[in-house]
Amino acid sequence: MTLPDIRMTFDQAVEPLVRAYIGIGSNMADPWSQVRQAIAELDEIPDCCCVKHSSLYRSRPLGPTDQPDFVNAVAAVDTTLSAQRLLEILHEIERRHGRVRGGQQWGPRTLDLDLLVYGTACIVSESLTVPHPGMVRRDFVLRPLYEIEPDLQVPGHGPIAGYLTRCVDHGLERIGNPV
Repeated sequence: MTLPDIRMTFDQAVEPLVRAYIGIGSNMADPWSQVRQAIAELDEIPDCCCVKHSSLYRSRPLGPTDQPDFVNAVAAVDTTLSAQRLLEILHEIERRHGRVRGGQQWGPRTLDLDLLVYGTACIVSESLTVPHPGMVRRDFVLRPLYEIEPDLQVPGHGPIAGYLTRCVDHGLERIGNPV
């Protein structure tokens, strides 16, 4: 038996695996199903594996109050994709769910996928800021994230647990598992 030749060039080198956390939210077109389907689709992204996800939570809207409550969750994925490429794929999933960007800020949406944390990276570019700005002030992000990763150190911020008591209350209520 001979072993295959596994030599590779520098541009074929395997990228390191990074743990990323993705915030998921919806308040239109059957939000429960939108969030459940999004979690399943995260596991279908090439070079990405959804390793765990939180329960589903209901929260009041962050912005205008004349809209339905949101269903929220957080998923952890292991990926070799760059943060920018992962964000592009998340936006494509949103589009497939009928999300139209450029509307009212914090308005109703079929699906919102936010790249919250990407390993230990702190990234600020025109199209991406990681950790997600404002995440440490939002209970609908922090509680589901804490549920799946209570010891998480948010790059540039520190332990997630310290932010739970200081974040804004959006009437968060655990409503069950997405499976």
